[in-house]
Order: sequence, then structure tokens, then C-alpha cells
Amino acid sequence: MKVIQLHNSDSYRNEKKLIQSAAKQNREAQHVLYQLHAPKMLSVCRYYIKDVYQAEEVMLNGFFKVFKNLKSFKNKGSFEGWIRRIMVRESISYLRQQKNIEFAVEDDYLDQDSSNNINSNIEVAEIQQLIDGLPEGYRMVFVMYAIEGYKHNEIAELLKISEGTSKSQLFKARQMLQKKLKELNSNSYGSN
Repeated sequence: MKVIQLHNSDSYRNEKKLIQSAAKQNREAQHVLYQLHAPKMLSVCRYYIKDVYQAEEVMLNGFFKVFKNLKSFKNKGSFEGWIRRIMVRESISYLRQQKNIEFAVEDDYLDQDSSNNINSNIEVAEIQQLIDGLPEGYRMVFVMYAIEGYKHNEIAELLKISEGTSKSQLFKARQMLQKKLKELNSNSYGSN
């Protein structure tokens, strides 16, 4: 059994060959692509879905769609980005099926720069817990905007909400996260 490996010098060319082989239902190539991308894609699903086992299931369903639709990948843009979009859509679809998505009624919010202005020395796991603690609607918009890099019009389209609601959810999510970060920082500084 020949295993295809990527080497740094020609990884793009090799990944292109892997994709072509996987599109022809070559199970070895599909396995290598899965091994290469699964850890990052589980992280993507995990941003949206609190339970790691459910996130893993969503990721597996996402990879099923990746391999089913591999022939539609046109080598425009990054392959990882293409997979990532599938995982985001799969996560949203899962949450819709679970009816876990709630968006607070759009209200006035301050259209100000609510950039992350808190210095913190907390661990990634703690950040994930803070994100997990957000209400579902806040979390989805926050992850899509701040982590995935979607624009508000794209978020609105994917989630079937207005751009104003997307902006409001992001604003409220950031406020909530900043409050929790301040609490974490004051607790950690107080314990030294």
C-alpha cells in the first residue's frame, strides 16, 4: 500500500495530486487529505458546537460532503479554505436542526470600535470556554466574524438574519467576552 506524503518543497503540487486522486475515489488519497485537515477542521466545528463528540460528528459529515463534492473544487483559492467553508455550513446546519440558534432581538447598539482591547495571559482552553459560554447566536456571529473572517453581509446571508442583527450580535458578544476576560484577569491577578 503506497502512502502519498507531502513534502514542504512541493506540497502544493502534491496536494493537487492528492485532490485529483481523492476525486477519483482513491481511498488512500482521501485518507491522507483527511489526516492533513481533520485537526484544524475539528477546531472549526468546535468553535460552533460545545460538545466535542457532536463537533466530531459534524466534522465527519463535513468530510463526507468534501469527498462527495471534491470534483467541484476548481483549485481557485486554498483547498483548506474550501473545506473550512463546508465545515462552517455543516456546523450551522447542525445547530439549525437542533434548534439551538437564538438571536436576540435587534436593538440599537453603539457603532463604535469594539476591538479587543484587553491584554490577557489566558490559555487557549480558557478562551474556548469563554466562547462556549456565549449564547448560541452571539457565539456563531462572533466566530464567523472574528475567527473565520466573514463579513456581516455574508453572515447575514448564511444565518438568514439581517446585517444589523449580525452587527448587534457581534457587539454584544464582544461586550460579554470583554467582561468575562476582565473577571478572569482580576481573579488571576488577585491570586498571585
